[in-house]
Amino acid sequence: MLKYTIAFIKRGNEILLLNREASSWMGSWNGVGGKLEEDESPTECILREIREETGIILQDVTFKGTVTWNVDSKYHNGMYAFIAEVPDSYEYFTPIKTDEGILDWKKIDWILHPENTGVANLHYFLREMIQENHAYDYHFVYKDKRVEHFVQRKLVDLVDS
Repeated sequence: MLKYTIAFIKRGNEILLLNREASSWMGSWNGVGGKLEEDESPTECILREIREETGIILQDVTFKGTVTWNVDSKYHNGMYAFIAEVPDSYEYFTPIKTDEGILDWKKIDWILHPENTGVANLHYFLREMIQENHAYDYHFVYKDKRVEHFVQRKLVDLVDS
């Protein structure tokens, strides 16, 4: 079982991101999420984390796969990834300063722009998470704090055929 969860809350063509004040990804925009508690399912965890980090109460999220990584051939970990959608008219005014960092709606094109160095490694997988009806393992191999290798592997088909 993986230790963490992450969610990307989508409102129209925007995603609610958190600029984190602590490791990991300090100073970078990323999704909201956190560590699974004992006897908690990944879905229960992410719904709790969304509520704690944003104040938004959601009833459901869509599992979109896992983001896993190896660091310098020693450390392996990962997180369960989810997408949550709120209506385009959903009112949640940002920016908001929280204990975790700053929450703000960011346009998807801005997040995925090839010259954007202020986001976590979202350009590797966020577009597929939003557009695909499949779950993938998005696996990173880091060496000296840089992505040395990335591979995307389909986990399950989420659409009834």
